[in-house]
Amino acid sequence: MSPGLVVVVLALLLGIQPITTDLYLPALPALTEGFGAPVAHAQLTLTTLLLAFGVSQLVWGPLSDRFGRRPVLLWGLAAYTLASIGCALAPSMLLLIVWRTLQGAAMGAAVMGARAIVRDLYTPESGARVMSKGLTGLGIIACGGAPLGGLLADTLGWRYALMAPAVFGALSLALIALRFEETAPARNPLALRTDTLVATWLTILRNPTFLAWSALSVASYAGLFTFLASSSFIFIKVLGLTRTQYGLVMFGMAFTYILGTLWCRRLLPRFGVRKSVAIAGGVTLASGTLMGGLALAGMQNSWAIALPFCLFMFAHGVHQPVGQSGAVGPFPHAAGAASALNGFVMMIGAFGVGGWVGMRLDGTVFALTNGLWFWTACIAAVAWTLVRKYGDPRRP
Repeated sequence: MSPGLVVVVLALLLGIQPITTDLYLPALPALTEGFGAPVAHAQLTLTTLLLAFGVSQLVWGPLSDRFGRRPVLLWGLAAYTLASIGCALAPSMLLLIVWRTLQGAAMGAAVMGARAIVRDLYTPESGARVMSKGLTGLGIIACGGAPLGGLLADTLGWRYALMAPAVFGALSLALIALRFEETAPARNPLALRTDTLVATWLTILRNPTFLAWSALSVASYAGLFTFLASSSFIFIKVLGLTRTQYGLVMFGMAFTYILGTLWCRRLLPRFGVRKSVAIAGGVTLASGTLMGGLALAGMQNSWAIALPFCLFMFAHGVHQPVGQSGAVGPFPHAAGAASALNGFVMMIGAFGVGGWVGMRLDGTVFALTNGLWFWTACIAAVAWTLVRKYGDPRRP
């Protein structure tokens, strides 16, 4: 495959996550009212999806090491498309939660596969740059996701916002079926044996480089998910934005993330991996401190949240590509398993954040501002300690 095709494939496989999580956020308050369900149940459409997404990667990863990336991607994307159709047609909140859970499990194949493909084809250091390009594509997709969801919800109804991921899944499935070539260097016939799985997972979990980069990935995604889980209710219900206006706010966040991935590619050749992350950690901490400080000072409006969060997303464009590729880097012969474990711990963190946010949405902005402030402090601490000590991608 040409380098350009690889980047397009990565962008689609990684972009399936914001399409699944961001696109329906403008419609979330409306579908909650449509089903007559409490906010806590609506939060389950997001948190159960992410829990299934995380757990499923523990299955998809070894399957891809055993049978290859291509068949796992085909199975996963086909299941994702069918589950997305089920979401759009769900007659109750309970069944919507069930379909979203299945959708999340299928989504795990795509995102896990993207991380494994990067390790199949590139060294850890060059993999960070390629992952950054793929995540730039994710940002472009995310730019259109939330505004499209708001437009569909405002003009056609919230069910159309739930149908859009089915179209995205079908198009991604067609590209993989027609153009994607297998990247796994060799199949591992023992990858699914219990003793092999346990030994592989223990080896990965004992590796300090994996733990350092996974800690960064988890903390950075937890900060992002704090925003995703709370922002639609806060911007629409508390601060009074329309669904379309909220979609434009999300567009701004995604665009800033794209700029962050471009910044990442400027930092890496000049400062190296660990120093780049340390610089971005300072920007992250500044964003959380600014947002939290403004909220405590009584400045509780859309700009006081959106502008500091743009800073967070700018630095997130460094933390995520470097963190995800760094976690998989030490394991060229178990890239699927390492990618799966990294994704699993990220989603377990997000699941916990979603539960915390759901209990603290009280008609104020503090669930978002205080939560993000906490996670920015964690990100900076990890970047300046664990990553600095153990983050060498050449570490055995």
